[in-house]
Amino acid sequence: MLCLASLSAGAGEIRGLGRNAPGYLTATPGVELAFPRDYGAHPGFRVEWWYLTANLHDRAGAAYGAQWTLFRVGLAPGPEGTGWESGAIFMGHAAATSASEHLFAETFARGGIGQAGVSAEPFEAFIDDWSMKAPGEGISRLSVAAEGNGFSYKLALTSEKGPVAQGDRGYSQKSETGQASYYFSEPFYAVEGEIRLHGKPVRVSGRAWMDREWSGQYLAPEQKGWDWFALHLPGNEKLMLFRLRSVTGRNFLTGNWISATGESQQLGPGDISIEPLAETRLEAATLPTRWRLGVRSHGLDIETAPLNPSSWMGTRFPYWEGPISFSGSHQGEGYLEMTGYSQ
Repeated sequence: MLCLASLSAGAGEIRGLGRNAPGYLTATPGVELAFPRDYGAHPGFRVEWWYLTANLHDRAGAAYGAQWTLFRVGLAPGPEGTGWESGAIFMGHAAATSASEHLFAETFARGGIGQAGVSAEPFEAFIDDWSMKAPGEGISRLSVAAEGNGFSYKLALTSEKGPVAQGDRGYSQKSETGQASYYFSEPFYAVEGEIRLHGKPVRVSGRAWMDREWSGQYLAPEQKGWDWFALHLPGNEKLMLFRLRSVTGRNFLTGNWISATGESQQLGPGDISIEPLAETRLEAATLPTRWRLGVRSHGLDIETAPLNPSSWMGTRFPYWEGPISFSGSHQGEGYLEMTGYSQ
């Protein structure tokens, strides 16, 4: 478990993701995304994830959120073997959120021995009995399931659009010194399904956003965490923004504006404003949960509010993750993730 320990958070920074990783592959500009290949795992890269967030509502209009995440972490650089020589560990996170509760679970498994894995075609990502899988080609239809202490969910996702490249055609820079990932999203899912909270079933529907990233070194050494927003805008436009925080005070801002038809426009730092407005004090951390966001080129000026300010993921790699709503020049909903704030 040494590799997983290197990704644990402590002393206000994310260890491991900002360390040099000799021998691992790194993201470089000019590499085209390819499907179905890039739905699957990328041996040779140190870390990658399959990340789903869903904004949901019951028939009475009450809001809920669901999260499903699978992380793949390389144990050592170089070719991967099979079985116990697979060279990867998987970590799964799942959560269900309401206005009054945030329930989460975490699980670990070794790759190569049937406990966890990812296949590109047909697409399937699983760890134990948690799964995200497609019934045929591509990822336009997915079934997603997970369960933990006090919650479970089964969701059916459909999208009429294909994957959307983030960053510059899939190359997502994370710092001025060149740390980067390959990054694409499928932000147009419609969702139907059921959430169970303490055994009580709730029929829900809504919208979901799936992210895929892989990298050799995700952060610069001085970066301590990030604030990431995935927003569903009016007219079915989408917006991804993130702020990577540095101990030097030179934060790195970037994002992509995605049209209703799926065209992705990278946003420069001079076009973006990300400003914390109010903090929430939790037992594990004090962190901002209300924000003001701006994109000058699109006339966006909004303020966000969390569904549940206590959406803390008290996992080995602790962070805040939960559904949000927003108002101002645009109205809608989405998800916020914040890392690197633990005490």
